Amino acid sequence: MTELTDVSGAFGYGDSILVGDRVRLRGVREDDLATLAKWEMDPGRMATLSSRVAPPSEATAKERIAKWSANEKDDLGFAIETLEDPPVLVGLIRLWGARPKDRCATLGIALGRECIGRGYGTDAMRVIVGYGFREMGLHRIQLGVAPFNPAGIRAYQKAGFVEEGRLRESVLHDGRWYDEVLMSILDHEWESGLSGHGRPALLVMLASCLELLAELAEGLESPAGAGPCLSAVSP
Repeated sequence: MTELTDVSGAFGYGDSILVGDRVRLRGVREDDLATLAKWEMDPGRMATLSSRVAPPSEATAKERIAKWSANEKDDLGFAIETLEDPPVLVGLIRLWGARPKDRCATLGIALGRECIGRGYGTDAMRVIVGYGFREMGLHRIQLGVAPFNPAGIRAYQKAGFVEEGRLRESVLHDGRWYDEVLMSILDHEWESGLSGHGRPALLVMLASCLELLAELAEGLESPAGAGPCLSAVSP
């Protein structure tokens, strides 16, 4: 983090704060809503996003997304798009429930099925975590994730999140009970450049590259969209 001393520096900060290595976060546009609503209505994806599979109507999905991403108060939502030319919309990411006193917010991310396993979610996580600490002044960012979403858990760990507990048998799917895995990262953990397991950032980056290569190789062997969804449980 650096001190802003002139307008040029402020422009540079604003231009870079929401940009990662593979994706950028931006405001949701009107023409995004149809695609984001289609993903929000995907019943398969809902099994990893919420405690029940109950797709909303298209009108409700669009209204919900517009509300999540209005960014008028402390609850924030951004579209995730690639840095390709032209850019491609790949998902939505949110920080909500920020409490001024405790400086804590909950994170949720959801990618389209066809966009999973390409490193977009991992990069978006790193960007939003940095934004939360640098721009929102948060002390803690937390999330919940299904235990049957190992790709999501790995992505959160690579962004510095640690598992801090579980809500035991709190989610029911197909007659079986599942825990909700609770994870978080604190501002001083992020600033230290260490992962939750104390490994130096360089080693985390190397591990991330190796895991991304493994995911890409797995994607070549599997049908598109067959992998688990990278997402936190969201209300």
